[in-house]
Amino acid sequence: MVNQYDVLIAGSGVAGLYAALNFEPEVRVLVLSKRELTLNNSFLAQGGVAAVVDKTNDDYRLHIADTLIAGGYKNDLRSLEILVNEGPEDVLRLIKEMGVEFDRDEMMNISMTLEGGHSRRRILHHKDSTGREITQKLLSAAQRKPNIKFMEYTHLASLTPAGGGFWAGLLVNGEHRYVSCSYCILCTGGIGRVYPYTTNSAIATGDGITLAHELGARIKNLHLVQFHPTAFAAAQGRERFLISEAVRGEGAYLLNCNGERFMHNYDERGELAPRDVVSRSIIKEAALTASEDFYLDITHRGEAFIKSRFPMIYARCLEEGVDITRDRIPIFPCQHYLMGGIDVNVYGDTTIDRLYAAGECSHTGVHGLNRLASNSLLEALVFARRCTYDIARRMRHEESGVQTAVPNPPSGRRALEPGHRTTIRRIMQRAWFVIPDYNAVDEGLAEATEILKELRNGDYILTPDYLEAKSLATVCTLLLSEVVKKKANEP
Repeated sequence: MVNQYDVLIAGSGVAGLYAALNFEPEVRVLVLSKRELTLNNSFLAQGGVAAVVDKTNDDYRLHIADTLIAGGYKNDLRSLEILVNEGPEDVLRLIKEMGVEFDRDEMMNISMTLEGGHSRRRILHHKDSTGREITQKLLSAAQRKPNIKFMEYTHLASLTPAGGGFWAGLLVNGEHRYVSCSYCILCTGGIGRVYPYTTNSAIATGDGITLAHELGARIKNLHLVQFHPTAFAAAQGRERFLISEAVRGEGAYLLNCNGERFMHNYDERGELAPRDVVSRSIIKEAALTASEDFYLDITHRGEAFIKSRFPMIYARCLEEGVDITRDRIPIFPCQHYLMGGIDVNVYGDTTIDRLYAAGECSHTGVHGLNRLASNSLLEALVFARRCTYDIARRMRHEESGVQTAVPNPPSGRRALEPGHRTTIRRIMQRAWFVIPDYNAVDEGLAEATEILKELRNGDYILTPDYLEAKSLATVCTLLLSEVVKKKANEP
């Protein structure tokens, strides 16, 4: 029996790092990162983490109610209750054990902000770079643990079940190798790069979802894609940096091409309506005004406040020639988050033995049809920890270790030609943006299916480009297939 690692974790964002830190010192953990350890969606998270830590002015029931409203009452209630009830303790652990510094007021109380869809100020934040603060502190803590090993610039190319674990095929700087593990936790993030414009980092190509699907795991609700209404409308580039929900939470106005506020025409909550409502309203207003020029205006809050509260957004916009203390910020919706993914139970366990998933690549059901702002980091913390509980329980009661020979290495001979990614992104933007085009779904699905078939059967050399192109084609095909089935089942 071979067992190099007890647990392999794919992904170095909040879910992956927090999972690694929750294992006992004798558990051998390997954390993989496709690129550098800090290139992930967690690191980019701006707004904060939502949690009921102020029980005087807030209540668990209100957080649950707000999440249900945002999710169209399609949330998994058991998972949601776990999220809201257990989450505050995980957030407090970040402060007490990891040294995470959330903003505080002049009395040194935690300063909480308001975001769209929340009925109370319950968003803990570190300026406008909360994800960076949490990720850096978790990474620092994990790197001090002798039982946790890291591999950067490493793609998880394959997972082969092997009795008491998996053979994991790794692509490291162009070289293929295998390692063995008893359990695997997929924390690979979202699917943003399946769209031409996204707030996601370059690694968000749906790799974990693809690996799980290829193993036969249940994938659920991939069609539930969240489009953030206020991404910076840059003139160039696929990656659009986010103008945090917290900017509207702190009083920014949303303006159309004529400089007029318009959200009250679509929803009584105005600028503080949930993200899906605001995104759809912008698309409708764009059709009404025949213009895609939209803006956020927070200049009325004053230069001192803006620079103190949103230093990263201020600096990043300044790089684009926009001084947000004086200028309106050009914005437009783009892909931001995935509510669906690898279907898991309340312990992150998938339908494949010994395979777990946490974070954005997983489907816990907590978000329903639309994620409430700042619930994503909370979900990553709570369910990553619960994965470790279940794995630790199993490790106490069973013998692990792979029981089969090392698989044969891949032997492709053809180089991948460019163009597949561009085609997939075109299909998705046309068929499944804020307001879907169902006429384009069938055509897009047929085209994506042919691309995926060609990638799977084309005898290609195993490279990062090939793996990511296959992942994007897989995600596109699975997502549009869901849409077709859903449409066929509607009365």
